[in-house]
Amino acid sequence: MEYKPLGRTGLKVSAVGLGCGNFGGVGSAPAFFGMGEGDAEAFAIMDAAQEMGINFFDTASAYGGGRSEAAIGRWLKTKGARVRDQLLISSKIFNPVGEGPNDRGLSRLHIMRQIEVSLRRLGVEHLDLFLIHEPDPATPLDETLRALDDLVRLGKVRSIGASNMPAWLMTKALWLSDALGLERFAWVQNSYSLLDRSDEREMLPLCADQQLGYTPFSPLAGGWLTGKYRLGNPLPAGSRMTLRPEPYRRFQNERTARGLQALNAYAAARGTDMAALALAWLMSNPLVTAPILGPRRPEHLEPAQRALALKLTPEERAAIANLFEDGA
Repeated sequence: MEYKPLGRTGLKVSAVGLGCGNFGGVGSAPAFFGMGEGDAEAFAIMDAAQEMGINFFDTASAYGGGRSEAAIGRWLKTKGARVRDQLLISSKIFNPVGEGPNDRGLSRLHIMRQIEVSLRRLGVEHLDLFLIHEPDPATPLDETLRALDDLVRLGKVRSIGASNMPAWLMTKALWLSDALGLERFAWVQNSYSLLDRSDEREMLPLCADQQLGYTPFSPLAGGWLTGKYRLGNPLPAGSRMTLRPEPYRRFQNERTARGLQALNAYAAARGTDMAALALAWLMSNPLVTAPILGPRRPEHLEPAQRALALKLTPEERAAIANLFEDGA
């Protein structure tokens, strides 16, 4: 396993992060709470990740209605302090965690309440990494930043980051933090893959300029870059496209189908598979710290192992990107 600096935090994270959004649910969607992987499956995935050298586990307070954090906490109890001390646990806040009007968002009230719940579920005294899950237009940005700064000063959180963040708002947040003497966002966690390259326009240049880490989610575009979906064919039962297809419907078109066919041929010529090549393309970007994979089974981590062994030149990276024409 390779380990890379996460922005200016001083922390080194594995070149692949473990996404735990399928533990006890399917992300933050209430319709799927209690579904997803149970403890036996989740424990097997975390065991495989630990054995692979992954030291970065990513969850959120709303994943599975809290079941994801709780599952990680139960797993940690079986492992003891030695394992816990080597792991960097990241959680997020924004999505609803209850029925009340203040059970969501980025208000000081919600942040201060929910951090205690997350720490209790995980069975830890602090979070190494803590992100806003997405911006909250209903809360002044400075209120959120002051609350997060207080969490760092209180020792409940070590470093803060932002997910689903546009570049303009990240720029504003960094300016506010500097002006007010507050803890800065140290990394970004946005969608980025061969099929979603919008962050190349503004966010990645901002990360380079401000020395921010970058931990993309959906690096395989919800499974599209594994080859599991083919235009005109039935969707596999239990797949992301049958459970929560909304973020990925835009890939159901002829242009994507042609790009995937070309990617499959390119991978075969390199003696590898589509998923490994798509991950290697991400990892070979010097601005990418660690893509976050959300495996449903331990063997779903295997493409990441293969990707780590693939070294792409800048020319190969450009050729692979061009397979999807105007993918950016």
